[in-house]
Amino acid sequence: MIRPQPTDFFRDWKDREALAEAMIPVIGKLYREKNVSLYIYGRNMVNLAVTDLMKAHRFVRQIEQNELSEFETFPMIEALADMDLGPAHIDIGKLTVQYQEQANGRGREAFLQDQIGEDIGSTRKPLPEPQDVVLYGFGRIGRLLARLLIAKTGGGDQLRLRAIVVRDGRSDDDLKKRASLLRRDSVHGPFKGTIRVIAEENKLVCNGNEIQIIYADAPEQVNYTKYNIKNAIVVDNTGLWRTEEGLGRHLNCPGAEKVILTAPGKDSIPNVVYGINHHEITTESKIVSAASCTTNAIVPVLKALLDEYGINSGHVETVHAYTNDQNLIDNYHKGERRGRSAPLNMVLTETGAAKAVAKAIPELGGKLTGNAIRVPTPNVSMAILNLQLGRESDVEELNEFMRRSALHSPLQQQIGYTKSSEAVSSDFVGDRHACVFDSRATIVDGNACVLYCWYDNEFGYSCQVVRCLEQMAGVNWRMFPLAK
Repeated sequence: MIRPQPTDFFRDWKDREALAEAMIPVIGKLYREKNVSLYIYGRNMVNLAVTDLMKAHRFVRQIEQNELSEFETFPMIEALADMDLGPAHIDIGKLTVQYQEQANGRGREAFLQDQIGEDIGSTRKPLPEPQDVVLYGFGRIGRLLARLLIAKTGGGDQLRLRAIVVRDGRSDDDLKKRASLLRRDSVHGPFKGTIRVIAEENKLVCNGNEIQIIYADAPEQVNYTKYNIKNAIVVDNTGLWRTEEGLGRHLNCPGAEKVILTAPGKDSIPNVVYGINHHEITTESKIVSAASCTTNAIVPVLKALLDEYGINSGHVETVHAYTNDQNLIDNYHKGERRGRSAPLNMVLTETGAAKAVAKAIPELGGKLTGNAIRVPTPNVSMAILNLQLGRESDVEELNEFMRRSALHSPLQQQIGYTKSSEAVSSDFVGDRHACVFDSRATIVDGNACVLYCWYDNEFGYSCQVVRCLEQMAGVNWRMFPLAK
């Protein structure tokens, strides 16, 4: 699709700005009333501001070499709004491009009916009834999960955040302080919405969601049924327990049914990277791990390369933002080197991510080594994959393969793609992918390659956890168009 260059750039901008502004209430109504989430080449359009919607269109132009604009997508969104849709995730950007390439004289409505036919008039819900969710722990990951779950409430008939369990160290302003930490974040910015504190009931009301704050020092101290919570999935963000025996303590609490751990699990606990081995989460699963942020970042890329090229061996080096586990200034730490000041040093440490890959991709067992360097940045990390592939390639071929994987494969939620020569770590704060492939840094020499993958080790990982949570709850979204 090629559009002539505007003769008046300012007028063109204003026209497209008006269209983006008109999209917002239509996108919002589809989301609230029909549980339909719109995307543009994998980027969620729900709750975006005008300029963010325009930037999403610009993103398509940059990496898909396509002049897709608001002039094309807005009529398609209007046509969708007039349809009797059931719950779905619809990539309106890809459907618009398909329409322009395949319409063959058909109107938009007829084309969309062909593409989304069996979902028209569907009364199916994502779940038979809303699924109660409890966050056990309210640190960095816990608060981001809370933001995500609140933002994804939709019509209220899927995942519902009902409670947050924190340590019993109450002070007069404890609830107020916890609300403030949810409201303001130095890395991820302000909470999008309103938060009301009901101190006398130990509740937060976030965008209309009533969330009970429960004070306890151990799982056994909690009775969720006391708060009308039933069959809850407990998301353990503490990392205190990583075995079946330890995490099983949650299942002894009245009202709790299943557990997800936001850290690598031990013994027989499945370590799940959504998009790769999430099928291991079944209706019978009681305890699963969402693995680590680094494992989630590298496994999708490794899986894509393994299927296309084969992998003989490799080394994974993680350049990782410092975490709350480290010290602000030099002080005692049980771990080697981690006692040194995190904001002042690069700290060489170990990572179990390379070994953990084999739990998600058994074919790579024993083929990878790994190490990590903690660096003085608060968020966003990089994985450097130094691999010996099963066949030769070159930079152009490998980059094009990764671009297609990011845009058009079943791994499009996990793998992002950038071709910017100016990209730096802070550009990826808030990115929802498990990782973003940096095509400008790719090195290929025969069957040897060095690949660079950015990842928001907080937010991107939290998005992967929510995907696992939906899988465990049985949330079933129809996706349009289907991934190739």
